[in-house]
Amino acid sequence: MNTPENPPTPTRRSFVKQSVAAGLGFNFLPAYLTSARAADNPKLPPSRRINLGCIGIGGRAGSVIPGLTEGGAATPVAFTDVDFVTAKGVEKNLQAFPDVKRFHDFREMLDKMGKDIDAVSVVTPDHTHFTAAIHAMALGKHVYVEKPLTHTFEEAAILMRAEQKFKVITQMGNQGHTSAGAEQFKQMLAAGIVDDIVKIDAWKSPSLWFMNAAERALIKGYPPEEPMPESLKSWDLWCGPQEVKPFSKMYHPFNWRGFHLYGGGMFGDWGAHIIDFVHDHLKLGLPTRITPLALADYNQISYPLSSDIRFEFPERGEKLPAVELHWKAGGDTKIEIAEKFGDPGPDGKITIPNPGNTGSLLHRKQGDYLVQRGSHDRHSIVYPRSKMVEFKDAMALHPPKYNHFQSFIQACMGNGKTESPFSVAGVLTQVLNLGTIAEYLNVDLQFDPKTKRFINNEAANARLSGPPPRAEWADCYKLA
Repeated sequence: MNTPENPPTPTRRSFVKQSVAAGLGFNFLPAYLTSARAADNPKLPPSRRINLGCIGIGGRAGSVIPGLTEGGAATPVAFTDVDFVTAKGVEKNLQAFPDVKRFHDFREMLDKMGKDIDAVSVVTPDHTHFTAAIHAMALGKHVYVEKPLTHTFEEAAILMRAEQKFKVITQMGNQGHTSAGAEQFKQMLAAGIVDDIVKIDAWKSPSLWFMNAAERALIKGYPPEEPMPESLKSWDLWCGPQEVKPFSKMYHPFNWRGFHLYGGGMFGDWGAHIIDFVHDHLKLGLPTRITPLALADYNQISYPLSSDIRFEFPERGEKLPAVELHWKAGGDTKIEIAEKFGDPGPDGKITIPNPGNTGSLLHRKQGDYLVQRGSHDRHSIVYPRSKMVEFKDAMALHPPKYNHFQSFIQACMGNGKTESPFSVAGVLTQVLNLGTIAEYLNVDLQFDPKTKRFINNEAANARLSGPPPRAEWADCYKLA
């Protein structure tokens, strides 16, 4: 069995660091092209395989790596993880691909195996998505990055610029964005069914530790230091550009998502799966106001026990009216609707069917019907249900040729394009970032989408980029 490479020498690290700092203006050629430029081969032979460098092997990677390699069009040639033992579910990929070379530092992987890698998957904690992605992009590698794309608003802006600069294929891992449900929503928009939405209710039931009052009560401030597992080879690498706090199992291998320092909370985790259709296809862009209506057990270390936040988006042109997005996570997320849209329950109130207590409800300006969907690839439903018959053609389900994973691989091979490239996913992520800033500060925020700055709130503006990165990672943030 392969063992992880030795820690990178200063020479090897400096090569990758200098590549990023230089802001490369060209792409390295894919491993299977040695005599012709990629630009001269817009349609690569489908029989060729994409070689993957995988950063993050456990957790969500247990689905991402099999998804990218399904069908044999792509194969992993390098694995990177700071912990090949205690990371959740890591054994699934290690058993499936036992001979793939292993590394602890992605910079080492890119330096030693860059010539053999065509595309990179990034499935790490939120706060290290950006540094891994920008390194790979600067070396001409296509990148698939789990959601949320980045930990800060400015990181998303840099990755969108990098996408244009390096001309690589990109995809964020909001998997439902390439699905029959997504295609259905496009059809509904073209048919005029969702073109005058003025309000969106979006909600998610509590499902993470920081939304459980009993578990939350055990955390007072940052967790105290605990012994690191022997399998975790570098806590410094795990922390990446962020401040290095004493190690705690509350961070690794999974619960990092509940801390402002490392994760995006529930909005960062699930917002990309719940509001993605409406944000992209209704061209919501960036909001002008974010108002925390209620944050239970508010503090600036962990995310709230429950959240109730209102976002206001301006009208887009003459056809798309202003939209109010109301996000609720945890607590009471039951949504009531008017009697004309359904039948009352035993309590006399009318609520929408809500499997998993997760989803969104779209309100039209005319108020004659409602549109509901869940999350991920869920298709839309119209209330009253009689409208489903009237709209049956527009609401028919037609799966796309490729799913979200394979659309990325095929795009890397020159076949089609991705549905959630950074140009699309980056702006959605920035909305999520603005929401987490509101959760951090707990104040009413006004935002200017043109200048991309908060109005009269320098504390909020400082959160757009977050704390300065540690010196070792500073060059990642200097892309022109």
